[in-house]
Amino acid sequence: MSKKTYYITTPIYYPSDKLHIGHSYTTVAADAMARYKRLRGYDVKFLTGTDEHGQKIERIANKKGVTPKAYVDSIVEWIKDLWKIMNISYDKFIRTTDDYHEKTVQKIFKKLYEKGDIYKSSYEGWYCTPCETFFTERQLNDGKCPDCGREVEKVKEESYFFKLSKYQDKLIEYIENHPEFIQPQTRQNEMINNFLKPGLEDLCVSRTSFKWGIPVEFDPGHVVYVWVDALSNYITALGYLSENDEEYKKYWPADVHLVGKEIVRFHTIIWPAILMALGEPLPKQVFGHGWLIIDGGKMSKSKGNVVDPKVLVDRYGSDAIRYFLLREVAFGQDGNFSNEALIQRINSDLANDFGNLLSRTVAMIGKYFNNTLIEEREATEFDEDLKNMAIATVDKVEGYMEKLLFSDALAEIWNLIRRANKYIDETTPWIIAKDESKKAQLANILYNLGEVIRIVSILIYPFMPATPKKVWEQLGIKEGNATTWDSTKVWGTLPKNFTVKKGKVLFPRIDLKVELEKLEEAQKKSQKESVVKTEEKEKDNYISIDDFAKVDLRIGEVIKCEKIEKADKLLKSQIKIGDEVRQIVSGIAKHYTPEEMVGKKVIVVCNLKPVKLRGVLSEGMILAASDENGNLVLASTDKDIESGAKVK
Repeated sequence: MSKKTYYITTPIYYPSDKLHIGHSYTTVAADAMARYKRLRGYDVKFLTGTDEHGQKIERIANKKGVTPKAYVDSIVEWIKDLWKIMNISYDKFIRTTDDYHEKTVQKIFKKLYEKGDIYKSSYEGWYCTPCETFFTERQLNDGKCPDCGREVEKVKEESYFFKLSKYQDKLIEYIENHPEFIQPQTRQNEMINNFLKPGLEDLCVSRTSFKWGIPVEFDPGHVVYVWVDALSNYITALGYLSENDEEYKKYWPADVHLVGKEIVRFHTIIWPAILMALGEPLPKQVFGHGWLIIDGGKMSKSKGNVVDPKVLVDRYGSDAIRYFLLREVAFGQDGNFSNEALIQRINSDLANDFGNLLSRTVAMIGKYFNNTLIEEREATEFDEDLKNMAIATVDKVEGYMEKLLFSDALAEIWNLIRRANKYIDETTPWIIAKDESKKAQLANILYNLGEVIRIVSILIYPFMPATPKKVWEQLGIKEGNATTWDSTKVWGTLPKNFTVKKGKVLFPRIDLKVELEKLEEAQKKSQKESVVKTEEKEKDNYISIDDFAKVDLRIGEVIKCEKIEKADKLLKSQIKIGDEVRQIVSGIAKHYTPEEMVGKKVIVVCNLKPVKLRGVLSEGMILAASDENGNLVLASTDKDIESGAKVK
């Protein structure tokens, strides 16, 4: 019998060199859900990745003097390293620059075009480059982007459009008939009342004013709009429209897309409309969570209020940070982040409640039974209440997890932990230990505490995957039947005579005042190091005068030029450089005709190694400049000078 499948995704992240704790929030939540489902026996597919195309990235790369691909390549490993530090167990990491993704996006675009859902026209309107989003006049907020508050640009260009308006009524009907599709309910109301009912306009889905994107296969002057490119990753990652689409058949539709509330409309309006047009099923649910708020606003690099998760993990461990993120904020709502709140959670919940429960239990078994419990048992009047609560907690946790209510699930687990601590106070094992005739009762009390800790260790695994093994080592539990999810529903799974082994304190208490000062210093240091690293990267692009002297630049005169057959972008020029004539192939055919080239004085790199382009020998390179809009001009001199003159 095949396992039930579960497909969960996060949005693919824009490759910034400073992902902050807010970005980690979504991915940690997705990881907790993926781990939970695996524990329940599901065949899980957990997808994350990076969204690497668009005008914003092209501009940043141009400013840094590198290609867009080189820029994103330098950051992707940093992001993967962050997910490793945060203990993220993704099954697939997709990059929108992956060949298979680009090819499938081209197929999707062509399929929609051939169906008549995409048509060519021209676009004139407002565009926010940082958000890569088009806006109508009425959507702007005081003339600025309603999402990020930055300035928008007036854009006018030839574009392809997707018939989004065609699917307006179908989307409203689908959402009303599937109330679970958009969660929480507030997001659903927002989409219907603010976007769908006021009316949808057709969506511009291609750009011609820049080049960094997936070319439209049948019209290469256009690149696919970055959001169509990015959203498609959820199915391209599964092999949709490829020679092997077994994973697509197995896992699609997705069980849930986890996204930040600012991009819910892309996932619940544009994405479902595209899927409807393709004739494919819609994801079962899109869950739009809130923001982590700091200093009164959304955490954002541009605002300078980001918190580096690597600093926090280095000081407190990934499990403590994961616990705080999922416990402190009700998933779906905005929540405040502060260093003080983090430390207080670590002290109260992790150190005082859970850590203390484990250390007290292990210490008493060590002290009163020389580390190994005896098998004799004598019940107390408090046992049944503890056992019943433990079993009931499992059902409650399952119920909350199915609704993605992580904070509620953790609250129930911690209610059980606190009940176990109260059980110690009720049964007073330190008093009973003084009466040798009550050894069986003492063993019973300590066994029950061990069993609660075992159950808790399994329940917290999705949230805090590194902690359970540390607990099991102290309780002498081997990973197996006693550590499965189903075993949490069976009281008495621990061996009666289990042996404990005292270990390190799970979560040491932290001096709040001292730690706040140290943490602030560590975060400032991290920010400075980030600036230094950026400056060092930029310095790496510098060359010395000796490096420059190695490049032989000379003035050349074009005496003959022609197109290369079956190469739309290439021109073949014969260029006189002093007493010699060289043949040089250049990718400038879309900007200059052969007739325009003849007679021009150009700057040539003369000591470049000869290569063949489309089978034609090229003995150098003509210098040209291009702007962020793809416009290209040849580099030349402001006065006439003879060919062969050296450029210094």
